[in-house]
Amino acid sequence: MKVLVIGGGAREHALCRSLSLDPDVNALYCAPGNAGIAEVAELRPVDALDGAAVARLATELGADLVVVGPEAPLVAGVSDAVRAAGIPVFGPSAQAAQLEGSKAFAKDVMAAADVPTARSYVCTTPEEVDTALDAFGAPYVVKDDGLAAGKGVVVTEDRAAARAHALGCDRVVIEEYLDGPEVSLFAITDGVTVIPLQPAQDFKRALDGDRGPNTGGMGAYSPLPWADPKLVDEVMESVLQPTVDELRHRGTPFSGLLYAGLAITSRGVRVIEFNARFGDPETQVVLARLRTPLAGVLLNAANGTLDAQPALRWSADAAVTVVIASHNYPETPRTGDPIEGLAEVAAEDGPDAYVLHAGTRSEGGAVVSAGGRVLSVTATGSDLAQAREKAYKAVARIRLDGSQHRTDIAAKAAEGR
Repeated sequence: MKVLVIGGGAREHALCRSLSLDPDVNALYCAPGNAGIAEVAELRPVDALDGAAVARLATELGADLVVVGPEAPLVAGVSDAVRAAGIPVFGPSAQAAQLEGSKAFAKDVMAAADVPTARSYVCTTPEEVDTALDAFGAPYVVKDDGLAAGKGVVVTEDRAAARAHALGCDRVVIEEYLDGPEVSLFAITDGVTVIPLQPAQDFKRALDGDRGPNTGGMGAYSPLPWADPKLVDEVMESVLQPTVDELRHRGTPFSGLLYAGLAITSRGVRVIEFNARFGDPETQVVLARLRTPLAGVLLNAANGTLDAQPALRWSADAAVTVVIASHNYPETPRTGDPIEGLAEVAAEDGPDAYVLHAGTRSEGGAVVSAGGRVLSVTATGSDLAQAREKAYKAVARIRLDGSQHRTDIAAKAAEGR
């Protein structure tokens, strides 16, 4: 099978790593990719937002499957263009991707499907913003209605900061604050059949102790030893299957990866948000534990034959990912700094610990930083404590001037909290 992956971050590196280990994959391409992905896939240049260009590339390569990684190409309709070219694609249509592209659309779908979520207001004027903020009170939750690369959400006790963020957006969703721990649950679907993956937890705040600004994610771990064993079944019944059914009934079937961001509140499970693609950094730990070859599962989803997919097989091991970010991330991250220590991790810590590239590029034979989140250091172990120890041992080998990372990823869970 020839597979083309679209994107160039750590999520795509995780996908390409898994696909490169799949015996059914005999040719693997990534466009545009990054310095790390180049080690497992052949890179091709492409404008990932140009559906016609992606479809032409897939046709030229004779791709049997295209996997669209990031959300922006999905919302831009790249999957539609590839499907129109007669090539199986893993990723929802532009219409179905509005589940992530518009928070207001997602709220409407959830209301119709009776999916539990936070009460909310959609606001477009200062007066509506003020009414919503007063209705819910602190802590304030303000979400940009459109795509914002994981950084469009403000959760704050400061009403002025919440109001300023709201007024800086064309349209916002302001909602009640949901208490309790957060869980990310992915599901692969062909628009009818839904197959859940293993749950994970990520860390959105930049600093230890969940302090600092929101980011695209600073680390993740799986499994969740503290979670109710019935959690996945409950979310399947109350969230994932009803959402997929509702979209199909609307004539906009969702085929691809449905990501539910959940809060385990004192009143039960509530949906914080939906995404229309694999999440980053949760993908890194979920795929580290998946033992079923990935390509066939994605192809079944793309072809509408997921009902024939055998049950997924999972490792009993735990996985932890720690993100290494650039100086001054997430504000104005510095780029162009050389990255050292990558070969040391491969030589000393593999195969249980490895580095997935996010914002990197090759420059004069060296690897340099090229984005805010630069690397995802991922490790597996018999339990979270061991996986965590291996991940941080590998992190310590990486040298990137001015870099930052959290030191508490999976710490509470590893201690049984």
